[in-house]
Amino acid sequence: MPTKAYILIETAVGKSRGVAEALSSLVGVENVDSVTGPYDIIAIVAAPDLNAVGDLVTSQIHTINGIVRTVTCLSVGSA
Repeated sequence: MPTKAYILIETAVGKSRGVAEALSSLVGVENVDSVTGPYDIIAIVAAPDLNAVGDLVTSQIHTINGIVRTVTCLSVGSA
C-alpha cells in the first residue's frame, strides 16, 4: 500500500498558478488544489514508502520556482 501525504504549500505572490502547473506534471502527485487560508496550494502525493515521499518533496517539489514554504502531513489512515 502506498504512502500518502498532503503537502501544504505557500507560494510567492503571483506564483500560485505556475507552481500548481509544475506540481501537476510530477509523477506521484495525485491532486493539486488552490485553496484559501494560510496556504495557497494543497497537493496530494503518493509514493511506495516514506523515503520515496521524502525524496519527492525534497528533490522535486522544493525545487519548484515560487514555492516559499511547505508542510508535509502524512496520512495515517482513512475512515
